[in-house]
Amino acid sequence: MNVPMIDPSARIEAGAAIGTNVSIGPYCTIGKNAVIGDNCRLISHINIIGHTAIGAGTVIYPFASLGTPPQSVKYKGGPTRLVVGANCDIREHVTMNTGTEEDGGLTQVGDQCLFMVGSHVGHDCKVGSNVTAANNTLLGGHVTVGDYVVFGGGAAVRQFVRIGDGAMIVGLTGVRADVIPWGTVQGPLAFLVGLNVVGMRRRGVAKADILKLRRAYQTLFFGPGEFRARLDALEAESGNDPQVAKMIAFIRAGKRPLTMASKRGESDEDA
Repeated sequence: MNVPMIDPSARIEAGAAIGTNVSIGPYCTIGKNAVIGDNCRLISHINIIGHTAIGAGTVIYPFASLGTPPQSVKYKGGPTRLVVGANCDIREHVTMNTGTEEDGGLTQVGDQCLFMVGSHVGHDCKVGSNVTAANNTLLGGHVTVGDYVVFGGGAAVRQFVRIGDGAMIVGLTGVRADVIPWGTVQGPLAFLVGLNVVGMRRRGVAKADILKLRRAYQTLFFGPGEFRARLDALEAESGNDPQVAKMIAFIRAGKRPLTMASKRGESDEDA
């Protein structure tokens, strides 16, 4: 049986659940309600408190702080939670807060995510799997992030915004409205500049499907008439295509503004 390897300087409260083959380095502090999965590595100087669960195989670097209370005046002090998935890579000075009572009490991060130095996941966020957040990415409260999303350094996302699967958020971009699946956004106040074709290729999306989605993008954001009419027409014409249908469903599910394209043109690569 593989037992945890715990540095003598670490402080682990009674009640914490530590899995097998876990390495806990110098000066880590782990609260009584924390759950650390099998094969995790806590390098050193890490703070894990609150009702926080860390998935198997996750590696956490110095000065990360996970499970601290929400930075929200609406939080009432309840036993809200943070759940981090398996095989994540959480670098130095990353912070993740638990949820608030008003939104199910859960902040959740999926599997195989990379959070680089100084990234922050705010209360009640729901982050998918295989997400990459470069240095100093900031997610406000209640943000929803799909799978395979990439954030450039210094990107910031406003509260309650949804970001669709495969989107690319360029560095130093401020996102204040929902971003369609595979959308690429850029600018101090984000606007769409095209589609993340590189990301689609890496995920194995067929060339024909990429071309269909690019045509749909041009029709929807640059066609004549009102946006809702263009959306209805696109659904009638191409709603059976899986990628196009996914984009349409995402837009229709939104309750808040959508990030739009500011001008005609494409920054994405040729398919």
